Amino acid sequence: MTHAPDRLYAEISYVAYHFKWPLDEILDLEHGDRRRFVAEIAAMNTHVPR
Repeated sequence: MTHAPDRLYAEISYVAYHFKWPLDEILDLEHGDRRRFVAEIAAMNTHVPR
């Protein structure tokens, strides 16, 4: 299955920005794993105390 390029770039950028992982490591993730990291980052961002 292929994924829309814009969504793929958004997922990669999101994970790279927050976790500082290099591109090749993010691209090596299975799609489901990458989506899980995106969801976990989003959850952390909504639960950060101010």
